[in-house]
Amino acid sequence: MLLSGKTRADERLAADVHYLLRELSFEVFRGDRIALVGASGAGKTSLLRLLNRLSEPTGGVIYLDNQPLPQIPAVALRQQVALVLQESKLLGMTVQQALAYPLTLRHLDKRAIQDRIQKWSDRLHLPSDWLERTELQLSVGQRQWVAIVRALVAEPKVLLLDEPTASLDMGRSDLLLKVLSDVAQVDGTTVIMANHQLELAEQWCDRVLHLEQGQLRQDLTAQQLDWQALKQTLVAAETQQSEEWD
Repeated sequence: MLLSGKTRADERLAADVHYLLRELSFEVFRGDRIALVGASGAGKTSLLRLLNRLSEPTGGVIYLDNQPLPQIPAVALRQQVALVLQESKLLGMTVQQALAYPLTLRHLDKRAIQDRIQKWSDRLHLPSDWLERTELQLSVGQRQWVAIVRALVAEPKVLLLDEPTASLDMGRSDLLLKVLSDVAQVDGTTVIMANHQLELAEQWCDRVLHLEQGQLRQDLTAQQLDWQALKQTLVAAETQQSEEWD
């Protein structure tokens, strides 16, 4: 078992407590390819942040290799559990510097860093002329792609992705899913990907975690899941949310 735990997260509003996640309990194993699905506001991003310790649970414990996450220093944890958010930043660095940064923290020598960057740049077809660009010289989709490469350069045990294909064209989306399948099957990397695009999730994942209003409604293999019913459920939830906002 790689990741496991029972946890919840809340957000305090005045005297009331609104739970973002409530009593989740599941196990994740090495090499799993997990699609994290649910309507907007279901708690997908909150869960990913808990697994990376960008947020802390208000109850319960999450384990990595049977070790409670709070016992693992944050920097060391994030070298093993990498998170790519939807709006990733290069923090004023060039692309080259951003890709090198997680390896610099591990005190790798310059040759090893360059070799690792070249390896993943080749696998993800990162153009060499991007390397000296800054964040302002990249489109939203290009920044997202650089953030994904940066996470893979670190070669973590667990890769957490929040809507990674939202800003990508179909060609890059297909390439990403192929690479993610390879790292899971060959390298044993666990990948947990939140994605609204069910057609992409269905062709890629081997397991689905379905969140609804902060609770885990389904934890099934891709073969067990009724994808058409799931799609109808998510469309209905999104429609209801839209009507409530209106």
